[in-house]
Amino acid sequence: MSSVTHFPPINEQMDLIKRGAVEIIPEEDLVKKLERSLKENKPLNIKLGCDPTRPDLHLGHTVVLRKLAHFQQLGHLAILIIGDFTGMIGDPSGRNSARPPLSFEEARENGKSYFEQASLILDREKTKIVYNSEWLGKMNFADIIKLASKYTVARMLERDDFTNRYKNGIPISLHEILYPLAQAMDSVAIDSDVELGGTDQKFNLLVGRDIQREFGKEPQVILTMPLLIGIDGVEKMSKSLDNYIGITETPKEIYGKTLSIPDNLIYTYYELATDLPNSQLKEIWKKLNDKEVNPRDLKRSLGRKLVEMYHSKADAENAEAEFDRIFISKGLPDEISDFTIDKEIDILELIVNVGFAPTRSEARRLVIQGGVTLDGEKITDVKQSIKIDKPAILKVGKRNFIRLLKK
Repeated sequence: MSSVTHFPPINEQMDLIKRGAVEIIPEEDLVKKLERSLKENKPLNIKLGCDPTRPDLHLGHTVVLRKLAHFQQLGHLAILIIGDFTGMIGDPSGRNSARPPLSFEEARENGKSYFEQASLILDREKTKIVYNSEWLGKMNFADIIKLASKYTVARMLERDDFTNRYKNGIPISLHEILYPLAQAMDSVAIDSDVELGGTDQKFNLLVGRDIQREFGKEPQVILTMPLLIGIDGVEKMSKSLDNYIGITETPKEIYGKTLSIPDNLIYTYYELATDLPNSQLKEIWKKLNDKEVNPRDLKRSLGRKLVEMYHSKADAENAEAEFDRIFISKGLPDEISDFTIDKEIDILELIVNVGFAPTRSEARRLVIQGGVTLDGEKITDVKQSIKIDKPAILKVGKRNFIRLLKK
């Protein structure tokens, strides 16, 4: 990696760094680090630990990745730490139970997938990739005892999810308590100047500061980013809640899902999930507060922007045109798969068989909610039987279509 020869002025750097950030702790230390970086013409080490348990990235993951890219743009060194060792521990971070641990091989494979997708946002050539097994895997039991002696159980139980689980009698395994210490050792190993994370990682990042001090290192500054609310407008974006927009999804899916976000999240998505300059963000804010402007137009623009970011401008235009054809002109997608039926079948079984619902209970919910039509006619009876005499289009939800054929 080539050495940096120029950094923007401190005020310009801080303007970009603070965009969308929830907290910078402590901000004055970050200014000092930037001043020293400028004086010595030396980049800061910016750390982001990657969770290898879920390699498929969605827009929620990109919020902190985009902040790491901001530091890259300012000339600093982005260090992605793939948690191949900590992935074998599991981190509860905001959950009521521990994440399932991975095998070393699974963690490594998922880490590769993570980086490939993260490269859609980061400058691949200016990103340093390290695996924390390189130092954590070399620690012996004496090293772990020495590390554990540097932090108290009382301090560890200050972590919100540990506190809640302890109060509610939900078990906390000792290996989970070791997780923040392991993450802190990552900061020690790479001489982290700044560590990034979501607000749910705040405790772990603060532990990193404490442990760096214990090892005679200058403590890192921590920067937390908000957790992006999913397209349901209620919970944070998550694949398990099916309220996500995946960055490797098809243009049609990205565009269609974007149009389903609540109006009150439009600005948040523009700010956290795109790199539009602040001047354009101000214009969007004005339009959102202008009763003459239809929020749907801003969502359409956002949908095009997101597709263009992860695919291409042509894909964005095509996705919008197809959406209009289906939902505005009441047309159909250009390509629809066929499914052959050789006998009469009940609607719930059919929905499961074509892959539009994982279970009959989920299929039942879709029917009850009015999300199922056959050739444009809404199906409301969960016990209805389907018999095909001629080709018919089954539509489930907003974007799932399939052509039913008689065998």
